[in-house]
Amino acid sequence: MKKQSALLLFATLLIGVLLTACQPKGEGSAEATPVKNAEESENPLANKKVALIMQQNLGTFSAQYIEGVKEQVAAFGGTVTVFASEGDLAKMASNLDAAINQGVDAILIDHGTKEALNQGVEKAIEKGISVVAFDAGVEVEGVVVLEQGDQQMAEMTLEKLKEDANGEGNIVKIWVAGFAPMERRQVAYADFLKENPGIKEIAAFGAATANTALDTQAQMEVILKQYPNEGDITAVWAAWDEFAKGAVRAIEQSGRTDIKVYSIDMSDEDLQMIQNENSPWAASAAVDPTDIGRIQVRYAYQKINGEKPEEHIVLEPIFVDAAKLPENKVTTNELHEFIDGWGASDQGYSKALKELEESLK
Repeated sequence: MKKQSALLLFATLLIGVLLTACQPKGEGSAEATPVKNAEESENPLANKKVALIMQQNLGTFSAQYIEGVKEQVAAFGGTVTVFASEGDLAKMASNLDAAINQGVDAILIDHGTKEALNQGVEKAIEKGISVVAFDAGVEVEGVVVLEQGDQQMAEMTLEKLKEDANGEGNIVKIWVAGFAPMERRQVAYADFLKENPGIKEIAAFGAATANTALDTQAQMEVILKQYPNEGDITAVWAAWDEFAKGAVRAIEQSGRTDIKVYSIDMSDEDLQMIQNENSPWAASAAVDPTDIGRIQVRYAYQKINGEKPEEHIVLEPIFVDAAKLPENKVTTNELHEFIDGWGASDQGYSKALKELEESLK
């Protein structure tokens, strides 16, 4: 009787093993996509947890920026969690607290104000979490802050506007307060108007909303009706590419060919619009958004590794003149072929980070 029971138990276990082996693997499982762990790579920087805290996640610029963050974290063998705040600073502060409580190794901050974030950032620093901010108003010792060279970008585009307008004309400004990069761009804009009395601002508006480009388009349509005659408006200066997209669409739909648009920031969607036939979008100044994400991650990993990078990093902007683009449309990945300086940057790499990437290949 005992022998029969033993044979029955053995048969049951054998069937169970065979059935388990025949089960299909889930998509993206470890078996389907093997990934080295810290033990396999023998690199203590692998398998780190990174949180990205964003004030806004709008448009293709944000999408490419997130792509850059994820790409670089993956290359370093880590994982990233994105917290979007829909423009709500209170929610952004709450997201920051949530990331701290999750025990992440590094926190990346995208925009935001010191009033909303300083307290949470101080808490993160006290817990030994590396913090790197991009275009944020954070003012806490020990935090690396990246910015795009906002005043320089404003100056680049405004000088081109002045050149194309021969130093005279009426312009519309699209801008919004409450964002650190916008405030810096406004400083350059105010100086430009003082130094160029022949160029006059006849209208100004702007708001960061859930549908910024669409709302900007509606408001620009109102402005165009207020100034219906050729020459009433010489140009539009947009301090953000989401603003520029709305302005360009309004101008195109109105059939106006006398108005040019000059902007800041660049994404694939922007580039496609700039390259449209007879597009009013004349120029923009920007840093590759994908590169921004990559660079921010590198500085975070430098800090995780105990390195001491400078706490104020200015990213070098590039001027994109529509007149220099080819007839066939290109993407930001191909832009370096036509615009000097655009492309993959090695900024933020250190020897240890290069070794980390190599160990995980």
